Amino acid sequence: MEVVTSILSLHEARNRLQGSLGFVPTMGYLHEGHLSLVRAARAQNSSVAVSIFVNPTQFGPNEDLDKYPRDLERDTELLEQRGADLVWAPTEEIMYPPGFQTTVTVAEVTKPLEGAHRPGHFQGVTTVVAKLFNVVQPDRAYFGQKDAQQVVVIRQMVRDLGFNVELRVSPIVREPDGLALSSRNALLNPAEREAATVLYRALTAAVEEWQDGWREAAHLRETMASTTTAERLARLEYVSVADPETLHELEDNAERALLSMAVYIGSTRLIDNMLVGVSEE
Repeated sequence: MEVVTSILSLHEARNRLQGSLGFVPTMGYLHEGHLSLVRAARAQNSSVAVSIFVNPTQFGPNEDLDKYPRDLERDTELLEQRGADLVWAPTEEIMYPPGFQTTVTVAEVTKPLEGAHRPGHFQGVTTVVAKLFNVVQPDRAYFGQKDAQQVVVIRQMVRDLGFNVELRVSPIVREPDGLALSSRNALLNPAEREAATVLYRALTAAVEEWQDGWREAAHLRETMASTTTAERLARLEYVSVADPETLHELEDNAERALLSMAVYIGSTRLIDNMLVGVSEE
């Protein structure tokens, strides 16, 4: 496995890889969710590349960029064990050199949900992912369903700009108690870690209501909200029952929907989601 930093060294290493290339973009501090994407890429391609870059432009001024966990040595060891061929770990100066002034903006699907609560977040995401795709030139790119809106946004960008890359989306990987795996889980203390299961409990309660025939979007939102607010360490930011493709909030029956939410557990912001009426890819 090669670990490279510069764009030139990345190009040279990329040219040595034969056959199809699967690519997993990450911000590091890898967990089983990331590694499930690496396994999928390994199974479906001749070679596997992974990027590790904590992208500052997708963090707001009062968010947790400085606290975001980092451990490149640990990450590269895990990736070598899982059969990755190439790891690109660029610096901020390489990704955003002096004079950098180009951004990529996707319009409508970035406005609700995370976009409404994290201004500028998705411009940072789409700009860095566009650069990653352009430099790495993968055949397939792998993302997790936990960042559901990100998947919709990147799919829109790929379609609009004609990127020659196939997107593959893997299901959310969860702890035995239901908590979705996230690098930010490492920031939770024991009491907060226990409280964090409220996201899974809230979403599961809404899914069960949907399965029992309660399809009114407002009712499902209320189920998620009331479950969450019963947890004293949780501070609800939003709950949503939205169209899974347009992300427009549903007002009537939710025959097909993305149920999603963002919750602060202490000072740590967590997101989670479940789909109803549509299969996870």
